[in-house]
Amino acid sequence: MLAVPSLAFAVPATVGYVFDGDTFAAVVHLDKNTDVDVRVRLINVDTPEMNGKCESEKQRANAARNRLMALVPNGSIVELKNIKDDKYAGRIDANVILPDGRDVGRVLINEKFGRAYSGGRRESWCD
Repeated sequence: MLAVPSLAFAVPATVGYVFDGDTFAAVVHLDKNTDVDVRVRLINVDTPEMNGKCESEKQRANAARNRLMALVPNGSIVELKNIKDDKYAGRIDANVILPDGRDVGRVLINEKFGRAYSGGRRESWCD
């Protein structure tokens, strides 16, 4: 976890393994001598779960994960903004910004791989 409750400024991170459509591992570069390994969950987006409740959700989850892998391939550099501690230890929530300035969560929502999410109970992905 980061030792601050929230970071409004952008920090660079190197992308590692993509877990699912809205979570990936990263090394966050806080300064030239401080790197932190964390899981990053995209703020304000919900994607289907890999262990979904129906076959349709599982297929959508694989598609969302593949799209996230294409957007933030292993080893790529992204910026993290609006960093907050997550409910799970070792994970943070953040807006993830691509080098071209696009917000990854917004891309996933616009391309129908995810939907806007502001907390609380999530809607079902099953038809």
